[in-house]
Amino acid sequence: MIKTDIQQIKQRYGIIGNNPALNRAIDVALQVAPTDMSVLITGESGVGKETFPQIIHQNSSRKHGQYIAVNCGAIPEGTIDSELFGHEKGSFTGALADRKGYFEVADGGTVFLDEVGELPVPTQARLLRVLETGEFIKVGSSKVLKTNVRIVAATNVNLDRAVAEGKFREDLYYRLNTVPIEVPPLRNRADDIILLFRKFASDCAEKYRMPAIHLDDEARRLFVSYRWPGNVRELKNITERISIIEESRDITAGILQQYLPDTGIGKLPVLVKKDTDQKFFNSEREILYQVLFDMKKDVTELKTLVHDIMNGNRQMTVSDEDYPCTHPITPIQEAEPVEEETFSLEDVEREMIRKALEKHNGRRKNAAADLKISERTLYRKIKEYNLE
Repeated sequence: MIKTDIQQIKQRYGIIGNNPALNRAIDVALQVAPTDMSVLITGESGVGKETFPQIIHQNSSRKHGQYIAVNCGAIPEGTIDSELFGHEKGSFTGALADRKGYFEVADGGTVFLDEVGELPVPTQARLLRVLETGEFIKVGSSKVLKTNVRIVAATNVNLDRAVAEGKFREDLYYRLNTVPIEVPPLRNRADDIILLFRKFASDCAEKYRMPAIHLDDEARRLFVSYRWPGNVRELKNITERISIIEESRDITAGILQQYLPDTGIGKLPVLVKKDTDQKFFNSEREILYQVLFDMKKDVTELKTLVHDIMNGNRQMTVSDEDYPCTHPITPIQEAEPVEEETFSLEDVEREMIRKALEKHNGRRKNAAADLKISERTLYRKIKEYNLE
């Protein structure tokens, strides 16, 4: 049975669904809200992570203080320290006056750091100091300032992996991850998908003064089986798109297929091996890697088969009637041993980035959106892979 306070939170913030993992995430947010503990919210892009910091702030003693949301992935690396901590006049070109940073402005309130996994390593060190002592120094200053802020962070990056790769400070990770909250992806909330569709279809109908669209049985099955890599955000966009474009208010599976990305990958609920060893994947990229590695394995097996046939290790019979031979068959020179095709995840990633840049004629903003990564990450990868 759902707690009364969880139901009230859903109504207040427009959260749709009864998935147990979603209810658990809301419950943890309510439990931790009255404290000053740091919270790290994890989940894929588009699941609605940005709602949980608001729940925490509004149910805390800081609710009358400032609430500032910062998208760490959208701020250029050269200016993010100034944005967060402020700067002194003349500290760098363009610093025409003193400026307060978010941590100074939000003193007594809450700072939400979205995409915290995109923070540069030097900025991570400064953030760690704020978490440990409440102290920070403006850019271009030597004066230590104090602030009393509660930090809530969110990321769709695997921070455990980032720590192992040296891209994220381990001590900062543990300071941020005092209380973890995981928001489930939409594909794990099958019973909530139709509820969300009805809500978005109703909202769109009310906004544009038109009848709401409806799905037939086959379309509903297709809707639920689709993987939804963009999660709730993607579902909302597709629902609104269909509502505006289609004249018919009764949506069939045939109509719906025109709006679901024809990637093949996105429509697979899960990739599994034929044996009992099942594999589940957290992102389209992981699925793509697995598909590519499976293709590599198939190519290697095919080469081995050809190698064996050429060396006489296997027999291949061909009917003379089907393929009459008018010339004698000469022995084939023994084939070289087959070497397994090898390539790394870095090779795959480099190729994906290269193709995205070509597709968008070098426009990095569009390429980053296509790859579902931040512009800063794309810039770093371009430099790392020498794709300038």
